[in-house]
Amino acid sequence: MAEPQRLTATPDQRRVLHRAWPHMRPERRGIALALLAGAAATATTVAVPAVIGAGVDQILQRDRGGLFTAVAALTVLALLRLVLFRRSELLLIAVGERVVRSLRDLAVTRLSRAPLRFLEAHPSGDLLRRTTTEIADLANFVRGQLPDVLTVGAYLLFTTVLLLTYSPLLTIALALVFVPAIVTVLRLFKKAANPAFAAEAAAAGTVAATYRELVQSREMLRTGGGTAFWRERFLADNERRYRAARRSQRSLFLISLARIVQSLTTAVLLLVGGWLAARGSISVGTVVVFILATRQLFDSATQASNLVGQVQVSLVGLARLLDLLTTTAPRPALHAPRQAPDDAPAGPVTAERGVLEVEDLHYSYVAGTEVLGGVSVRVEPGERVGLVGPTGSGKTTLAKLMTGLYAPDSGAVRYDGHDLTALDPAELRRRIVLVPQRVHLIEGTLLDNLRLVPGDPGEPRIAEAVDRLGLADWVRTLDGGLHTDLGRGTGRLSAGELQLIGLVRAALLDPAVLVLDEATADIDPETARTLETAIDTLRADRTLIVIAHREATIKRLPRVIRLDENALLAHN
Repeated sequence: MAEPQRLTATPDQRRVLHRAWPHMRPERRGIALALLAGAAATATTVAVPAVIGAGVDQILQRDRGGLFTAVAALTVLALLRLVLFRRSELLLIAVGERVVRSLRDLAVTRLSRAPLRFLEAHPSGDLLRRTTTEIADLANFVRGQLPDVLTVGAYLLFTTVLLLTYSPLLTIALALVFVPAIVTVLRLFKKAANPAFAAEAAAAGTVAATYRELVQSREMLRTGGGTAFWRERFLADNERRYRAARRSQRSLFLISLARIVQSLTTAVLLLVGGWLAARGSISVGTVVVFILATRQLFDSATQASNLVGQVQVSLVGLARLLDLLTTTAPRPALHAPRQAPDDAPAGPVTAERGVLEVEDLHYSYVAGTEVLGGVSVRVEPGERVGLVGPTGSGKTTLAKLMTGLYAPDSGAVRYDGHDLTALDPAELRRRIVLVPQRVHLIEGTLLDNLRLVPGDPGEPRIAEAVDRLGLADWVRTLDGGLHTDLGRGTGRLSAGELQLIGLVRAALLDPAVLVLDEATADIDPETARTLETAIDTLRADRTLIVIAHREATIKRLPRVIRLDENALLAHN
């Protein structure tokens, strides 16, 4: 069997920006302009020590004109710095926000087209975190820290060039003391930080997934007495996240060693600079330039140490997002061919009513254990068929294969002679629709929930569908009719009423084949009768496949297909 590709809890953080470049390429012009403006702004700041050093030399030479020139130059630099930094920041944030927006849109699009097997294989909390929290963290980084990161990098480059221009000898002394020590500190940090921050992100994803499962299972946990067990599990996951966060913070402590390096470097500069000035090898102004420039250099290093944690968190989040985008990218080997890229041509056009064929179907969730083995069945247009069998016989799996939600390991499912995997997704959904046993709602009114179908039907069309199915009386029993606010979740409606919503959605689509998965299971008899009556009112030429346990439901169907131990047993 083809296992769904899995996401990596701690994806590779190497060359993250290189891997992200294809997503940034459309904004390359804006990025270039922002970087140029930032470089110009940083250059004005780096020039300040040089102007001050020149001013000191003019004071020592009692040159008032030169001093006034230095003061004027400082004023101009201050104004330029203010304008250029503001312009660079605005450009960079605008470009960054556009990139983040495109990543968010792409992530949502890829997940919406991902195979059902992929979605079922991952905790929804982890997927939610990757597409919301970690993208939000990335956006906050772009707004708040990215301009500072680029500024710090430019400071380091331009300050080095400035110091080499003034005194190569003093620059070498600075490099011999500062560079090896700071590189050692950064290497120690990177060695500790990479696994620490990745582990923290993975632990946070586990906590989010556990919490979401807790909320979804709250009723079962309370009635079954499993709250204490789940609480212990959540606390254990949270404890692992806490330990991972402490490990990350310990790695940040290594950066504080940079302050010791800075103090040692300043002392060396004063000693060597004073000695060279006393010998006349350099001017006092040059010593001032070095002291001020290295102070600026150290401030940048301190700022970098404050930013490095956030940078690491953002890189981990970006790596996890890229892992999601890469894993969900359309590819023939991992995705059903019907989930083609946007620019792919549409598949074949099928008949409004056609034959549904299942031929020698094999499917496994786990390698070596077949859920369905060699199933074959043919359903003619307009047939009403019951699909029955004991729990675990593969009824729901067969329904998902017959509706194209799963791709078979071998064999084929065809509608109107066309393999479902060759059909365009829109064409497939027009022809075959599954109403699952658990119908999902969104926050909003009943009308909002009934409009969750292609074409965005208006209220008159929805009201007509409700009336055609004989559900108008049920809608009138609700407080606001179609405008009844359902709030959050499904608490205001019974299981049977949720199935009624799913049936109305299917009727709005008017598919050729409608598959109902346990539509009348676990619902009260009155609602079941209402649902069965609504099913009976569907157009006579529509193919109807009903997975059912209720004897009353089975008796209403002229043909019954029985599954037992992964295979088709008999047709009645």
